[in-house]
Amino acid sequence: MRLLEKGLHGGLGIGNLGFVIAGHGVGKTPFLVGVALDELLRGGSVMHVCLDQTVSHVRTYYDTVFETLVTSTHLEDAGLTHAEIDKNRSIRAYAPSDFTSSKLRQAVKIDSDAGTRPTLLIVEGLDLAGVDREDLMDIRALAEELAAEVWISAPADGEMVRELPTALARFEDLVSVALALEPGRGTSDPVALRALKDHDNPDTSALHVALDPKTLLLIRN
Repeated sequence: MRLLEKGLHGGLGIGNLGFVIAGHGVGKTPFLVGVALDELLRGGSVMHVCLDQTVSHVRTYYDTVFETLVTSTHLEDAGLTHAEIDKNRSIRAYAPSDFTSSKLRQAVKIDSDAGTRPTLLIVEGLDLAGVDREDLMDIRALAEELAAEVWISAPADGEMVRELPTALARFEDLVSVALALEPGRGTSDPVALRALKDHDNPDTSALHVALDPKTLLLIRN
């Protein structure tokens, strides 16, 4: 994660919207879970909203990635750490047609009133064709109010994403960072991350970070 932040000239940043775009099954959920676990292990709080998966499915991803992390880092007090993660993370599911920025605000208020104010918001499976500018503006305003980052995933039509999809390009001024996940040639090859937009930096070269298809962890590429 630190390497990714360095590649993005400091990371996403508080109050900003970041998008991760990829074809079906390429690795959007593992990437977002990795971002969320990093935030949770640093003492933050996460709200994970899924529009294309069930709560139990997303929770299984968290458990799988966490177990791999425990094994690879020899994390002490894994049980206690897992309990803290569960306490500071909420997962909510909405039908794509029912999701709005106002519903996100309501969910954030419920968690905040319960003592868990999110420092990271994840919205997974957003339909770019169906979203309107006002909703994205409101989500960005919510991020600023919370002093939080927002990562949003959206599906791509094909496996390779060379530029911002047209449906997202119309909101480019609201987007700070956009990443594409690119599958390797073989099933055991890492999934590369490439920046489509990195704030106002003209250089969007390779980030030297990838997703291991076996462990689901971010690795150096």
